[in-house]
Amino acid sequence: MIIFMGVAGAGKSVQGTMLADKFGYTWLSTGEYLRAHLSEEQKAEMLKGKLIDDKGLIEILENFFDGIDDQSRSVLDGFPRTLAQAQWLLRQHKSGRIKIADVIYLEASKEIVTARLFSRGRPDDTPEALHQRFADYERLTLPIIEWFENNGVTVHHIDANRTVEEIHRDICDSLEK
Repeated sequence: MIIFMGVAGAGKSVQGTMLADKFGYTWLSTGEYLRAHLSEEQKAEMLKGKLIDDKGLIEILENFFDGIDDQSRSVLDGFPRTLAQAQWLLRQHKSGRIKIADVIYLEASKEIVTARLFSRGRPDDTPEALHQRFADYERLTLPIIEWFENNGVTVHHIDANRTVEEIHRDICDSLEK
């Protein structure tokens, strides 16, 4: 499983689907799965830019991960977002339930991702929600990158401030090394 990480708007879905298409992998979007399986109250919180608590999210995603036919040929987008989620995921990897091959970390500036997010027109991309997402990302998600690296997970740092094609080429090049 190749995991895409980065702040909202860094290009995880775009790059993840491109990579999946190129290699015939399955693209797994936890965001899409959650939007389809959350309660109305949870959806309302998500639209405000708030994260679901770790325990509740992991319970929801248990079925998601169990339903993956070929983890060696899949691209995961949108999980983990907290250190507790990353720790759970690595425990699943070490137990053989989930196979983590690589992490693609898309690094993009706040200015670039803000412009991208406003251009996509999703209802949950409000200025307030984006502010909350950036704060949550810096506080909760960013520390996962170093934690993964310190725990032996291969993390590829990719400059995501460039064109879609340049980013895709760098991702493919980094995975071939």
